[in-house]
Amino acid sequence: MNRIIIGGNAAKRKLVTGGLSKPSKMPGYAYNLPTHACIVGTKLRAVPGSTCFDCYAHERGRYRFSNVKEALNRRLAAIHKPGWALNMAADINARKSRFFRWHDSGDIQSIKHLLKIFQVCRLSPDVAHWLPTREAGLLSKIPADRVPPNLTIRLSATKVDGPAPGSWHLTSTVVTAGRTCPAPDQGNECKSCRACWDQSIKNIAYGKH
Repeated sequence: MNRIIIGGNAAKRKLVTGGLSKPSKMPGYAYNLPTHACIVGTKLRAVPGSTCFDCYAHERGRYRFSNVKEALNRRLAAIHKPGWALNMAADINARKSRFFRWHDSGDIQSIKHLLKIFQVCRLSPDVAHWLPTREAGLLSKIPADRVPPNLTIRLSATKVDGPAPGSWHLTSTVVTAGRTCPAPDQGNECKSCRACWDQSIKNIAYGKH
């Protein structure tokens, strides 16, 4: 269970990875974690005006369902398992999707976790990965040139209508006016837009929702 078997059984890989998710908005697969495990996000949820104060993924919508909570917690436990990165890469490669999102809920847990994600990205070089995060402290410990070229990390602003973070070169903000994300105009789906994965776009402005 701790090694990749190319073309191996998806059910066996799931025992190690906890399984991928498939958000309807996204052009590909994703991997999410429970919001109660967010380090910075847990603090921000108590701060009015923060981007996490009214978190869409914290006890709201489908994230309230017991089966979803079970899957989120299963994935949180899985990131500590030997072979997680190898089996994640095998599963992502087997899906034949060119785009992958990390953490449509939840966030990076540690430097060790982030380095495992780097390993997954290097083992799936034909896939564009996108990782939004509020963990500026963890990013500060990683030189930008160490990030795999197929991984776009965007550091998220902490305040609605606040400035983009200055400590990382790719960012995202949440705004009440002037958003650049087109999803609300197209059924809350990315459709043909891939701006979040595009490293030539320095900041993505999402509408507050």
